[in-house]
Amino acid sequence: QLFGFYSVRIGRWVTKAEQQRAANLFFDALCDLQQILQVPGEVLSLRGTLALHYGIGGRPGASAHYQPAGRVLALAKNAGGGSLAHEWFHAFDHYVCTKMFADEPPAMRFASRHWLTSGALIEHPLNHCLALAFKRLFLSADGSQPGTFMRHCINYDKHLNTQYFAMPEEVAARCFEAILQRQSLKNHFLVAGTMQTDTAMAGLYPPGTLQNSVAECWFDYFNRLGKALNQ
Repeated sequence: QLFGFYSVRIGRWVTKAEQQRAANLFFDALCDLQQILQVPGEVLSLRGTLALHYGIGGRPGASAHYQPAGRVLALAKNAGGGSLAHEWFHAFDHYVCTKMFADEPPAMRFASRHWLTSGALIEHPLNHCLALAFKRLFLSADGSQPGTFMRHCINYDKHLNTQYFAMPEEVAARCFEAILQRQSLKNHFLVAGTMQTDTAMAGLYPPGTLQNSVAECWFDYFNRLGKALNQ
Protein backbone atom coordinates (compact mmCIF):
# COMPACT_ATOMS: atom_id res chain seq x y z
CA GLN A 1 0.00 0.00 0.00
CA LEU A 2 2.86 2.38 0.76
CA PHE A 3 4.18 2.06 -2.79
CA GLY A 4 0.92 1.40 -4.65
CA PHE A 5 1.73 -1.71 -6.71
CA TYR A 6 -1.38 -2.77 -8.59
CA SER A 7 -0.83 -6.42 -7.63
CA VAL A 8 1.40 -8.38 -5.27
CA ARG A 9 1.28 -12.15 -5.80
CA ILE A 10 3.07 -14.97 -4.01
CA GLY A 11 3.61 -18.44 -5.47
CA ARG A 12 1.64 -21.34 -4.03
CA TRP A 13 4.82 -23.18 -3.03
CA VAL A 14 6.06 -20.31 -0.86
CA THR A 15 5.56 -21.09 2.84
CA LYS A 16 4.18 -18.58 5.36
CA ALA A 17 7.63 -18.13 6.85
CA GLU A 18 9.13 -17.54 3.41
CA GLN A 19 6.35 -15.08 2.62
CA GLN A 20 7.14 -13.03 5.72
CA ARG A 21 10.86 -13.09 5.04
CA ALA A 22 10.31 -12.06 1.42
CA ALA A 23 7.93 -9.29 2.46
CA ASN A 24 10.54 -7.87 4.83
CA LEU A 25 13.29 -8.09 2.20
CA PHE A 26 11.14 -6.44 -0.48
CA PHE A 27 9.98 -3.69 1.85
CA ASP A 28 13.46 -2.84 3.10
CA ALA A 29 14.91 -2.90 -0.43
CA LEU A 30 12.17 -0.66 -1.81
CA CYS A 31 12.55 1.77 1.08
CA ASP A 32 16.28 1.92 0.40
CA LEU A 33 15.69 2.47 -3.31
CA GLN A 34 13.27 5.26 -2.46
CA GLN A 35 15.86 6.81 -0.15
CA ILE A 36 18.61 6.63 -2.79
CA LEU A 37 16.45 8.13 -5.54
CA GLN A 38 14.74 10.64 -3.22
CA VAL A 39 11.29 10.10 -4.70
CA PRO A 40 7.79 9.44 -3.32
CA GLY A 41 6.74 5.80 -2.95
CA GLU A 42 4.40 6.01 -5.93
CA VAL A 43 7.41 6.34 -8.24
CA LEU A 44 8.56 2.82 -7.33
CA SER A 45 5.23 1.33 -8.46
CA LEU A 46 5.37 3.60 -11.52
CA ARG A 47 2.18 5.28 -10.38
CA GLY A 48 0.39 2.04 -9.68
CA THR A 49 1.12 0.41 -13.05
CA LEU A 50 3.65 -2.17 -11.81
CA ALA A 51 2.99 -5.56 -10.18
CA LEU A 52 5.29 -7.66 -7.99
CA HIS A 53 5.39 -11.46 -8.19
CA TYR A 54 7.48 -13.66 -5.92
CA GLY A 55 7.95 -17.36 -6.57
CA ILE A 56 5.70 -17.37 -9.65
CA GLY A 57 6.54 -18.18 -13.27
CA GLY A 58 10.31 -18.25 -13.09
CA ARG A 59 12.45 -18.52 -16.22
CA PRO A 60 15.23 -21.13 -16.56
CA GLY A 61 18.55 -19.61 -15.56
CA ALA A 62 17.00 -16.31 -14.46
CA SER A 63 16.66 -15.30 -10.82
CA ALA A 64 14.41 -12.41 -11.79
CA HIS A 65 12.75 -10.94 -14.85
CA TYR A 66 10.48 -8.15 -15.99
CA GLN A 67 7.41 -8.98 -18.09
CA PRO A 68 6.47 -5.99 -20.27
CA ALA A 69 3.12 -7.49 -21.31
CA GLY A 70 1.66 -7.33 -17.81
CA ARG A 71 4.16 -4.84 -16.39
CA VAL A 72 5.22 -7.45 -13.84
CA LEU A 73 8.47 -7.55 -11.89
CA ALA A 74 9.00 -11.20 -10.91
CA LEU A 75 11.62 -12.66 -8.59
CA ALA A 76 12.29 -16.37 -8.18
CA LYS A 77 11.63 -17.94 -4.80
CA ASN A 78 15.20 -18.98 -4.02
CA ALA A 79 17.34 -16.75 -6.21
CA GLY A 80 15.80 -13.30 -6.41
CA GLY A 81 18.17 -11.48 -4.09
CA GLY A 82 20.34 -8.82 -5.67
CA SER A 83 18.33 -8.54 -8.88
CA LEU A 84 15.60 -6.12 -7.82
CA ALA A 85 17.35 -2.93 -8.94
CA HIS A 86 18.17 -4.33 -12.40
CA GLU A 87 14.61 -5.49 -13.01
CA TRP A 88 13.07 -2.34 -11.55
CA PHE A 89 15.04 -0.29 -14.03
CA HIS A 90 13.66 -2.43 -16.86
CA ALA A 91 10.17 -1.60 -15.59
CA PHE A 92 11.00 2.12 -15.38
CA ASP A 93 12.64 2.05 -18.82
CA HIS A 94 9.47 0.49 -20.26
CA TYR A 95 7.08 2.80 -18.40
CA VAL A 96 8.81 6.03 -19.35
CA CYS A 97 8.99 5.20 -23.06
CA THR A 98 5.49 6.49 -23.83
CA LYS A 99 6.14 9.60 -21.70
CA MET A 100 9.40 10.44 -23.43
CA PHE A 101 8.77 10.28 -27.17
CA ALA A 102 6.54 12.21 -29.55
CA ASP A 103 5.81 9.25 -31.80
CA GLU A 104 3.91 6.20 -30.55
CA PRO A 105 6.47 3.56 -29.54
CA PRO A 106 5.51 -0.12 -29.80
CA ALA A 107 3.85 -1.38 -26.61
CA MET A 108 6.81 -3.52 -25.56
CA ARG A 109 9.51 -0.95 -26.38
CA PHE A 110 11.99 0.34 -23.82
CA ALA A 111 12.93 4.03 -23.79
CA SER A 112 16.64 3.19 -23.96
CA ARG A 113 16.18 1.25 -27.20
CA HIS A 114 13.73 3.73 -28.71
CA TRP A 115 16.08 6.64 -28.05
CA LEU A 116 18.94 4.83 -29.73
CA THR A 117 16.96 3.72 -32.77
CA SER A 118 14.34 6.27 -33.68
CA GLY A 119 12.69 8.32 -30.98
CA ALA A 120 11.85 12.02 -31.30
CA LEU A 121 11.72 13.52 -27.79
CA ILE A 122 8.76 15.24 -26.21
CA GLU A 123 10.28 18.55 -25.12
CA HIS A 124 10.56 18.44 -21.33
CA PRO A 125 13.49 18.92 -18.92
CA LEU A 126 13.02 15.42 -17.48
CA ASN A 127 13.17 13.85 -20.93
CA HIS A 128 16.35 15.75 -21.69
CA CYS A 129 17.93 14.34 -18.50
CA LEU A 130 17.21 10.80 -19.66
CA ALA A 131 18.28 11.47 -23.23
CA LEU A 132 21.61 12.86 -22.04
CA ALA A 133 22.13 9.78 -19.86
CA PHE A 134 21.51 7.49 -22.84
CA LYS A 135 23.83 9.55 -25.04
CA ARG A 136 26.63 9.33 -22.49
CA LEU A 137 26.07 5.62 -21.92
CA PHE A 138 25.71 4.46 -25.52
CA LEU A 139 27.60 6.86 -27.77
CA SER A 140 30.99 8.44 -28.29
CA ALA A 141 31.52 12.02 -27.15
CA ASP A 142 30.57 13.44 -30.57
CA GLY A 143 27.56 11.12 -30.84
CA SER A 144 28.68 9.68 -34.16
CA GLN A 145 29.30 6.06 -33.13
CA PRO A 146 29.02 3.62 -30.22
CA GLY A 147 31.11 4.59 -27.22
CA THR A 148 34.04 2.52 -25.95
CA PHE A 149 31.97 0.59 -23.40
CA MET A 150 29.15 -0.07 -25.85
CA ARG A 151 31.66 -1.37 -28.42
CA HIS A 152 33.04 -3.73 -25.77
CA CYS A 153 29.53 -5.11 -25.14
CA ILE A 154 28.93 -5.51 -28.89
CA ASN A 155 32.22 -7.37 -29.32
CA TYR A 156 31.48 -9.58 -26.32
CA ASP A 157 28.14 -10.56 -27.86
CA LYS A 158 29.88 -11.34 -31.15
CA HIS A 159 32.39 -13.53 -29.32
CA LEU A 160 29.55 -15.50 -27.73
CA ASN A 161 27.47 -15.44 -30.92
CA THR A 162 24.56 -13.96 -28.99
CA GLN A 163 22.56 -10.76 -28.70
CA TYR A 164 22.16 -9.81 -25.07
CA PHE A 165 24.90 -7.80 -23.39
CA ALA A 166 24.77 -4.99 -25.97
CA MET A 167 20.98 -4.67 -25.95
CA PRO A 168 20.33 -1.03 -24.96
CA GLU A 169 17.85 -1.99 -22.25
CA GLU A 170 20.34 -4.46 -20.73
CA VAL A 171 23.23 -2.00 -20.87
CA ALA A 172 21.07 0.62 -19.15
CA ALA A 173 19.83 -1.76 -16.44
CA ARG A 174 23.38 -2.97 -15.70
CA CYS A 175 24.54 0.62 -15.42
CA PHE A 176 21.69 1.49 -13.04
CA GLU A 177 22.37 -1.44 -10.71
CA ALA A 178 26.11 -0.75 -10.74
CA ILE A 179 25.50 2.87 -9.78
CA LEU A 180 23.22 1.78 -6.94
CA GLN A 181 25.73 -0.72 -5.57
CA ARG A 182 28.31 2.06 -5.28
CA GLN A 183 26.05 4.17 -3.05
CA SER A 184 26.75 4.41 0.68
CA LEU A 185 23.37 2.85 1.50
CA LYS A 186 23.83 -0.91 0.97
CA ASN A 187 21.11 -3.51 0.43
CA HIS A 188 22.11 -6.89 -1.00
CA PHE A 189 18.53 -7.83 -1.83
CA LEU A 190 18.23 -4.66 -3.92
CA VAL A 191 21.53 -5.07 -5.77
CA ALA A 192 24.54 -7.38 -5.67
CA GLY A 193 27.12 -8.78 -8.04
CA THR A 194 28.21 -5.75 -10.04
CA MET A 195 31.78 -5.88 -8.76
CA GLN A 196 33.00 -9.47 -8.32
CA THR A 197 30.87 -11.72 -10.56
CA ASP A 198 31.92 -13.22 -13.89
CA THR A 199 29.88 -10.51 -15.63
CA ALA A 200 31.79 -7.84 -13.74
CA MET A 201 35.15 -9.50 -14.42
CA ALA A 202 34.29 -9.53 -18.14
CA GLY A 203 33.97 -5.73 -18.05
CA LEU A 204 30.24 -5.76 -18.75
CA TYR A 205 29.37 -3.12 -16.18
CA PRO A 206 30.36 0.43 -17.14
CA PRO A 207 33.65 1.70 -15.74
CA GLY A 208 33.44 4.09 -12.80
CA THR A 209 33.96 7.27 -14.81
CA LEU A 210 31.10 6.38 -17.16
CA GLN A 211 28.90 5.40 -14.23
CA ASN A 212 29.53 8.80 -12.65
CA SER A 213 28.68 10.60 -15.87
CA VAL A 214 25.40 8.71 -16.31
CA ALA A 215 24.54 8.87 -12.59
CA GLU A 216 24.72 12.66 -12.77
CA CYS A 217 21.86 12.63 -15.29
CA TRP A 218 19.77 9.96 -13.60
CA PHE A 219 20.01 11.47 -10.12
CA ASP A 220 19.19 14.86 -11.62
CA TYR A 221 16.12 13.28 -13.23
CA PHE A 222 14.85 11.64 -10.04
CA ASN A 223 15.67 14.72 -7.96
CA ARG A 224 13.60 16.91 -10.28
CA LEU A 225 10.81 14.32 -10.39
CA GLY A 226 10.72 13.95 -6.62
CA LYS A 227 10.52 17.70 -6.06
CA ALA A 228 7.75 18.07 -8.64
CA LEU A 229 5.65 15.28 -7.11
CA ASN A 230 6.16 16.51 -3.55
CA GLN A 231 4.91 20.02 -4.29
